Amino acid sequence: MKKITAAFIGCGAFAKNFVPLMQAHPDVEKVYVCDLIPERAQNYAQQFGAEIIDTFEHALEDPKINCIMNFTQRHLHGDIVKRALEAGKHVYSAVPMASTVEECREICELVKKTGLIYLMGETCYYYPCAMFCREEYKKGTFGKFTYGASQYYHHIDSISYGKRPGEGGMTPMLYPTHSTAMIVSAVNSYVTRVACFGYKDQTGDGRFGKGCNYWDNEFSNQYAFMELANGGTARVTEARTFGWMKPSSYISALYGTSGSYEFSNAQHILVKKDWTSEKERVELSDVSDYVNPKDMVENKHLPDFMNQVANGQWQWDSLAKVQEEEARRLPESYLHQVNGHMASHQFLIDDFCRAVVTKEQPILNAGAAARYTVPGLVAIESARQGGIPLDVPDFGDFRG
Repeated sequence: MKKITAAFIGCGAFAKNFVPLMQAHPDVEKVYVCDLIPERAQNYAQQFGAEIIDTFEHALEDPKINCIMNFTQRHLHGDIVKRALEAGKHVYSAVPMASTVEECREICELVKKTGLIYLMGETCYYYPCAMFCREEYKKGTFGKFTYGASQYYHHIDSISYGKRPGEGGMTPMLYPTHSTAMIVSAVNSYVTRVACFGYKDQTGDGRFGKGCNYWDNEFSNQYAFMELANGGTARVTEARTFGWMKPSSYISALYGTSGSYEFSNAQHILVKKDWTSEKERVELSDVSDYVNPKDMVENKHLPDFMNQVANGQWQWDSLAKVQEEEARRLPESYLHQVNGHMASHQFLIDDFCRAVVTKEQPILNAGAAARYTVPGLVAIESARQGGIPLDVPDFGDFRG
């Protein structure tokens, strides 16, 4: 079995959470780092003991490197990924998949043609709320799915690209995958139609507006209403100027004909139809201790607990009980390794490495990535046209 030799393309604030996980994985032999800014690559090399490869092009040409880890700026992903696949490299890419529907289509076609592995590292697929809703949906708790709501409330001032000239005003629905992945994966479906409205920014800070960014985007917040293939509907919100901190990504509600889930700040509520009663009744359960990270549960007695949660405390590397079964498949070498984003990072890197070694498409494959990304891209066009409903293309299920 040939081990993995990977090159990280982009040595910014995010990739540093993943380099140690690649280095520690038993299927990985060597990790290179690369950045257009030499000082960044040098910093990574010193911090992680990794070798520098000077350009992306050299990484593509090097026969020893069989995997590209794409951590470039969000709007560059499509081109980077296509070039890597065309060069015969497996690809792990940060979200989103690409910036246009056509790029998403081309990536899917390349994966089908080459048989290479592509994985989009969507952290929220492994968020406890999403895992819990998937778990209960599979059990039949919800019955037929009717409606769900998910959102990514992340103020532009606290996002890495927020202060970059031209990039800070990025169209919110260009980066929808945290929200769409949670809903779509929870109910095992995909989006077929979308209508989107937006809030035109009124701060006047120079980020949003015609001529202010690469996209001439005026919207700091966008709200999409989606029809799913299973007959249900969903609301997805991407907000960059809401006065809210954490959790930034979550499912606020998921409803079905027999059960429902609701969440706010630190409380997770499950409601199920009481089939034992002759009257129309429901059974309500507070499942917070099962869905919240363990560190959060252990501190729920604190008088300022809710306020700390709203400011992001205990939401990084601590596992929730709902994640424990999934965590059993992680390599022992990960026991004391870094983690992040609701303890999702280790799952993502292990998924990628296993897929490359087994040559089996991962759960977050190109087809799934397109199903999470494309609805947002179509929503952008809907908002531009005043919120008219538009069809969303689907490129298939890559796991058969």
